[in-house]
Amino acid sequence: MERIPSFQKNHDLLQVGLHMSEPKNGVTTFDLRFKKPNAGDYITPDALHSIEHMLATVLRNSRDRDNIVYFGPMGCRTRFYLLTTNLDYAEVLMLLKECIPVAISLSEVPGARREECGNYLAHDLDGAKRELMTYLEVLRGFGA
Repeated sequence: MERIPSFQKNHDLLQVGLHMSEPKNGVTTFDLRFKKPNAGDYITPDALHSIEHMLATVLRNSRDRDNIVYFGPMGCRTRFYLLTTNLDYAEVLMLLKECIPVAISLSEVPGARREECGNYLAHDLDGAKRELMTYLEVLRGFGA
């Protein structure tokens, strides 16, 4: 079986930031890398789950909602994938710089009630906000 492209990259060389893959079938994948791989610092499972709910909700309610295909975490707990259509790197960077502060301002995790979530007890609003604030500072260091 062939290794998929993401497993072909040397993860020890990957850095925190925003990375874009070549579009495939009209969809562009953005790697929102919150943590350096294999460095011993990972997003806790509950904060990861909450960021997924928070940022997915904000992105899907943004001006670019029609171009958001998917937002979700990676099992390694270092990053998230954002799949988009019709958005370039600069547009996604700007969108994230606009949406992350909105996510941070939320007073509760959207969709975190029992009837809305398959693991509703596994959330950490404060931890998610801390991770989002740290990542936003990383993005502010990038152009656009």
